[in-house]
Amino acid sequence: MTHPQSKVEVFAAIRRDSRAGLSGRQIAIKYRVSRNTVAEALRQPWPEPRKKMAPRASRLDAFKPLIDEMLRADLDAPRKQRHTAKRIFARLVDEHQAMEISYQIVRAYVAHRRGEIRVEAGRGPPEAFVPQSHLPGVEAEVDFGDVTVRIAGEQVKCFLFSFRLSYSGKAVHRVLATGGQEAFFEGHVHAFRVLGGVPTGKVRYDNLKAAVSAVLGFTRARTESARWTAFREHYGVEAFYCQPGIKGAHEKGGVEGDIGWFRRNHLVPIPEIGSLDELNEMIDRWDEADEGRRIGARARTVGEYFAIERPLLRTVSQEPFETGLLLPVRVDRYSQITVRTNRYSVPARFIGRQLRVMLHASHLIVYDGQQVVAEHDRLFAKGGRRLELDHYLEVLIRKPGALPGATALEQARAAGKFTPVHDTWWAAACKAHGDRDGTRALIEVLLLARHIPTEHLVTGLAAALRAGALTADAVALEARKAAEEDEQAAPEPAQHDNHEATVTFLTERRLAQLPRDTRPLPSVTAYDQLLKRARPPGERPAQGETP
Repeated sequence: MTHPQSKVEVFAAIRRDSRAGLSGRQIAIKYRVSRNTVAEALRQPWPEPRKKMAPRASRLDAFKPLIDEMLRADLDAPRKQRHTAKRIFARLVDEHQAMEISYQIVRAYVAHRRGEIRVEAGRGPPEAFVPQSHLPGVEAEVDFGDVTVRIAGEQVKCFLFSFRLSYSGKAVHRVLATGGQEAFFEGHVHAFRVLGGVPTGKVRYDNLKAAVSAVLGFTRARTESARWTAFREHYGVEAFYCQPGIKGAHEKGGVEGDIGWFRRNHLVPIPEIGSLDELNEMIDRWDEADEGRRIGARARTVGEYFAIERPLLRTVSQEPFETGLLLPVRVDRYSQITVRTNRYSVPARFIGRQLRVMLHASHLIVYDGQQVVAEHDRLFAKGGRRLELDHYLEVLIRKPGALPGATALEQARAAGKFTPVHDTWWAAACKAHGDRDGTRALIEVLLLARHIPTEHLVTGLAAALRAGALTADAVALEARKAAEEDEQAAPEPAQHDNHEATVTFLTERRLAQLPRDTRPLPSVTAYDQLLKRARPPGERPAQGETP
């Protein structure tokens, strides 16, 4: 037979068999219990709870009053001069020769006893949280979280911006190269565009430097940065700043949890993408798909709640706000500028000049007055360099020996802008004309890229190389021929290997472009009548002429 498993089942079986007429002895034998257990089961249907064992004596017992005294003294001590568990253990050993206790025992006791002593002294109740309700369209929360992605094969650390509406839980995300003020502003502008408005009440923030310049004492008062004040007034954002440090994290717990959820569900495993723009396009699709999920035990989906909330948001100003940060820079003798610990190249003609940089979250634009002189994708790491080979060509044409070891050339190769076709043509030109003249010929070819598309220029290089024409003029001619063929033919990608390597005379090219001549061929028939004219008297016929 199958015996009952729990004590409650044993008690129920004993009572059932007793009502059937079995004696206490028979029941005890049947269920292999004592007669006292049978009597207890017949006396009450529910077994008594198991008695807890009395706590065993600990080596720490003799020192607990001393530890409590130290913790009580800390209640009135300065915050930075209170006992740590390590300091308490050291004092017990030094002052009371407590050699038989371990640091782990002291640390565990201090961890739970410190809060109890504070409550016993009336310094505050235990930490508790009060559930909150949010009205639609009124409140939101904002935060940054760090994420790791792999861009073009390189693993980099980026920043995930999240703007979350408190009522619906609808969140808008953006991955940016930095967590600076320019990224903070761009994230807001993107969120306002997606959500279609701004909450009518408070938006909760922590005390990040993009918004707060200083925390004033232990109050909610803050000194805001000037640009943040102008930005939030432009869009009508009412800011609420949480308590500093980890103590204030629960005041915007919704966005704190949202960043963790988004990172675990969409960025695991680490995404491999070609650029941040590609990743953000994926994130926009994920945000739209996440409207179909339910948060916790809510009755409706995020999208259904957001449909209620969206019409209640306040419309934002249609006038754009410049989110980029304008910085003055000076070009050094390496034709580089320094922006936030990183260096970027500009054309060599600006060496020693003062320029301006418009710094955005993922890229930067360099201005000379109103003219754009350079644009770069922003570097992720600190102390990096991003150089464009084109910016150094005017210098290299005078110093061709500097090209083989140039950092800009190395980066152009890594980016695929300086192809193996360039290298092959360069080697052939150096072999034919010498290193100096061959390198100068290559630099002249690179200068052509300012006026000729790269794909046509590479096609021209390949065609000129097969024809043995190792001059910049020949490359330009073949590149323009490839461009004209692309214009006349259907729009297809340029195929380097299909272009026939021919070097033609300019006169032939010009004649080939003339319209077809439909005039009849010239004839001398009209001149035959001159042979039949009358001969004057006395003139003798010419030799071979019929008289």
